[in-house]
This record gives sequence, structure tokens and C-alpha cells, in this order.
Amino acid sequence: MGAPMQAFQARLRAPFGMVGIAADEKFVTGIRYLAPDATPLPPPKNTLAYLACVQIQAYLEDGSYVFDLPLKLAGTHHRVQVWQAMQRIPAGSTLTYGELARDIGSSPRAVGGACGANPLPLIVPCHRVVAAGGDIGGFMGRRAEGFERSIKRWLLEHEGAR
Repeated sequence: MGAPMQAFQARLRAPFGMVGIAADEKFVTGIRYLAPDATPLPPPKNTLAYLACVQIQAYLEDGSYVFDLPLKLAGTHHRVQVWQAMQRIPAGSTLTYGELARDIGSSPRAVGGACGANPLPLIVPCHRVVAAGGDIGGFMGRRAEGFERSIKRWLLEHEGAR
């Protein structure tokens, strides 16, 4: 489930498990949700990883917190377009895959693919994109109940969207 622990410049405990943070000196480059881990957490390896930890902790305390981090969104033009559109969905709100697709001139399936490929979940809030008809939809490429969808459910409840 994600990159090896040494690939992260920081790890942070969250109510749903752990958050792994990849960051270089200029950009946050990756976020991964990790299963709970009892091993001690080393300090962040660089300044930007530390700032990401501070801001993620602020979000975990207040679901309306707005991130202000330099992000590196590397992907196809379509994926970057979807990720930028997701960043405009305010905390506590959701859009369906179809609504987001209409907003950017795409298809719901293509939007779902971009959501599943999101390199910066939480900061680029793919959890705010849900299925039509009230279901929370997939998350992290999973449609079945489990660890991944429980994270999405927690995030939506934390923001007051469920």
C-alpha cells in the first residue's frame, strides 16, 4: 500500500492510520495513507516535510483548514485538470464524479481514474468526489469496503460533508 517507509520524508499519525509525506526542498510531491504502525516516528527530514506535518495536523484538528503548501502535480493534462478542479471543492462540500466531469468537459470514468491516481490525497481532496445516488464511491482505487473507504468516510465526516 504505497511506497516503502524510507521513501517518505515524514510520517504523521492520523485517526485513521498514518500519513506518509514525500517532499523535496521545493515541493510536496506525494502523500500516502498508510496502515497504523506502532514503530516510532522519526522527525521530518526536511523543512517542507515539517511544514506539511504542521498543516496536516491543523487539518486533522479542524476539517475546514485550508492547505497552503507548494505542490508538484505531475501527470497528464487531464489528470492535472481534475486535480486542480478538486482543489476548488471547499471542505464540507462534495461533487459527484459526473458533476466534476461536466465542469471540466470530461467523463465520470475519466474523473474517477484521475482521482485514483491522485499523488497528493488529503491536500488535493479526492475524498470530496463521490458517486451519484449518495454512495461515497471508490477511494484509492477500491470500490469495496475496507481500509481505504473507511479513510474517505472519516474525512467526509470530519469535514461535515456526511
